[in-house]
Amino acid sequence: MCDICVMEAVKAKMLSRRDVFRGGLAAGVAASAAGLAATPAQADMHGTIRDMTHTYDDTFPTFFGVPGITMEQGFNFAESGFNLFNLTINEHTGTHIDAPLHFSEDGEAVDEIEVGNLIVPLCVIDIREKADGNPDAQVTPDDLMAWIEANGDIPDRACVAMHSGWGDKIAEPAYRGADDAGTLHFPGFHIEAAEMLLEQTSAAALAVDTLSLDHGPSADFATHYAWLPAGRYGIENLAGLDQVPEAGATLVVGAPKHRGGSGGPARIFALV
Repeated sequence: MCDICVMEAVKAKMLSRRDVFRGGLAAGVAASAAGLAATPAQADMHGTIRDMTHTYDDTFPTFFGVPGITMEQGFNFAESGFNLFNLTINEHTGTHIDAPLHFSEDGEAVDEIEVGNLIVPLCVIDIREKADGNPDAQVTPDDLMAWIEANGDIPDRACVAMHSGWGDKIAEPAYRGADDAGTLHFPGFHIEAAEMLLEQTSAAALAVDTLSLDHGPSADFATHYAWLPAGRYGIENLAGLDQVPEAGATLVVGAPKHRGGSGGPARIFALV
């Protein structure tokens, strides 16, 4: 049978199945109206779900200043009856994960991150006030201590997230903050804060609402080199931190699972 004939046959079957589905759906709605109770989705029990993921395309800011994704349409609905895009993606584009392998020779790849470390308590360290006047501001041990005094100990396997307010700058040059010499300027985690978390907590992840765990002008990526080789992971370009409390939310990290990857774009949301 020719390819066109096969496609037409498949489309005809799909249309037939769609009619059957619609009939079944109508019957289901009628049964529900007759008094059948629906079971609530598990996520509904948390009250609020917040999307923590930026939508990204080839205009989304990247660390190196070049597009992180290209999309080419391989098939379109008008001609083929379905849409399909071929993607070329830099792993560290948009809201994404830094796996331990990203800054170590033999650390865990993104597909090897323990699933128990992907559904974790969220701790939000708010440094917006000092970042507002200093794009090179960093989360310090004093910031962590202030959070602990206000909210209690950092929970086991938590994600500790910096809220600098940089998410509001996503469409502006200030998000990268590149100066005339090419140096970037945006907030990040100070190495001493990362070391404090490594030594005193079992936190699974660091997260930032900027392009890097290290602040923009870092020349040695000290926080990356301390945190990732220790078997912890990072999240960069996290969105929506102004929509969640400092403590009490649960972060769900939809990590990609391509074998041997150093990271990758992720769909992340918070249950509040």
